[in-house]
Parts: sequence; C-alpha cells; structure tokens
Amino acid sequence: MSSLTSNYKALSPSLLPLSIEKWLKKVHQLHHKLVLVTGVFDVLHQEHRLFLEKAKAAGDNLIVGLESDVRIRQLKGEGRPVNSERTRVENLQNWELADQIFILPDDFSRPEDHRALIHHLRPAVLAVSAHSPHLEVKQRILAEVGSMVSIVHAHNPAMSTTILLQDQKK
Repeated sequence: MSSLTSNYKALSPSLLPLSIEKWLKKVHQLHHKLVLVTGVFDVLHQEHRLFLEKAKAAGDNLIVGLESDVRIRQLKGEGRPVNSERTRVENLQNWELADQIFILPDDFSRPEDHRALIHHLRPAVLAVSAHSPHLEVKQRILAEVGSMVSIVHAHNPAMSTTILLQDQKK
C-alpha cells in the first residue's frame, strides 16, 4: 500500500502534497482505475467501513478527501468535528483501506471547487452512498472527464455519526 498523506491545506485542490502528486501520476501511467471518496469520517462506525470497503472494491486504488475541520463546523455546527483532521486521517489509516488520504481545502463548497479537483485527479469513479446530495451535479462534473458517479452503498438511516453523538448525550 502507498504511504498515506495528511496535512493538505491548499488554496486550490490541484495543490496536493508532492507524494500524492507522484502517486497519482503513477496510477494514471499504469492505467489503474482510481476511485475517489470524499466525506467527513468524523466518528468512524461500521457503515463508514462498509462504504469504504465497497468503494475500494470499485477500482484498483482508493483516494479519500476529508473535509477540513473548518468546513465541518460550517456544515455540522459548533462542537463538530469531534475528532481533528489529524485524528480522522490516523483513524482512516488504521483501517488500511485507502491508498491515499488528504484534507480538502477549507473553502471547498462550490461546484467550481469540485470541478477543479475532479479535473486534476481524474478518477474513474466517484464512489458515493445512496444519500449523497447533489448527485446530478456530481454526475455532470464526472462526465466532463469521462468518469462516473457510482452509488456503492445503501443508506442506513439507523446509523450515522449524528445519531451516535445524540445517543451519547442521552
């Protein structure tokens, strides 16, 4: 497995750490099927594991883009994330499913941001779960590079980080 890399803080998604850039070039030279997953992955649970296992099975290499702490606070509110970027990267590394892990920019909210990342990474597949928002927009962006969105995991409404955290408060 390739080394996992964290601490990606950039103004543009095209400015990945050099180690990931080199790995990405090799993946494309070997014509490997690259699968991209993005998400929060704050308090890991079995649904995260199942999702990542299915995403990994969808191709030859799996790269995970984690939402930054700043962005999670914007999306989920104060008190989130529970785990810092560093801890979330380490937790995912411990599962040994991803070939590479990086932190998405703090300002990664516009379709243009997503488009820049997709055009740079050129994944064959963007793996999502059934409850992923903005599927049509994602499909259009992936089609621009000849790639596809693949729903690899059904949504389990009984299990989420939010539910786990609410249960802990009770």
